[in-house]
Amino acid sequence: MCLGRRWYLERKKEYYYRSAKKQKYRSRASYKLLQLDNRFKLIRKGDKVVDLGAAPGGWSQVALEKVGDDGLVIAVDIKTMKPFPEGNFHFIKGDFRDERVQMRVGEILGVGADVIISDASPSLSGIKDIDQLRSLELVESVVDFAVKFLKEDGNLLVKVFQGPGFSEFLGRLKGYFRKVKSTKPASSRKGSPEMYIVCRGFKG
Repeated sequence: MCLGRRWYLERKKEYYYRSAKKQKYRSRASYKLLQLDNRFKLIRKGDKVVDLGAAPGGWSQVALEKVGDDGLVIAVDIKTMKPFPEGNFHFIKGDFRDERVQMRVGEILGVGADVIISDASPSLSGIKDIDQLRSLELVESVVDFAVKFLKEDGNLLVKVFQGPGFSEFLGRLKGYFRKVKSTKPASSRKGSPEMYIVCRGFKG
């Protein structure tokens, strides 16, 4: 990578980091959800949102802003996460693939979720092919969770690394949702393999 390109990417990364600190967001990743939601209108006032792999809470924080006092946000992560003070926020420590964790989510949700979001990443090895496969396996589990808990016409937003199986994964999602689109927000690094899949209109 040339020095000019590296300088530009570092400045961009630093911009979102500084902005997150200034606006008191827990993570620069908050801007990814803000940009995606502003474009696709995934989260509405009063929605029930589940954030999978939520720590440190950047996406949950944005979701709380979007749903307002009448909505609900449930964050799930195997890591400990500092809770938010809002009474409509719930944190569950555990693996969202665990049946006991899913039972707890169901108890809080009641009738189901309007939106499920996940910016989760697998444990990275630094080996591209292995990391991409791990990412795909993780996001497949997110989809399984969504099929179980989403309301009809609900929305799903997930992160996945590009690579083998990506097109087949999109095809699977099109079987569940009326609209599926892959995209990359401005706050995502251009050189990153991550893509965000926006799924709207769960068929139930």
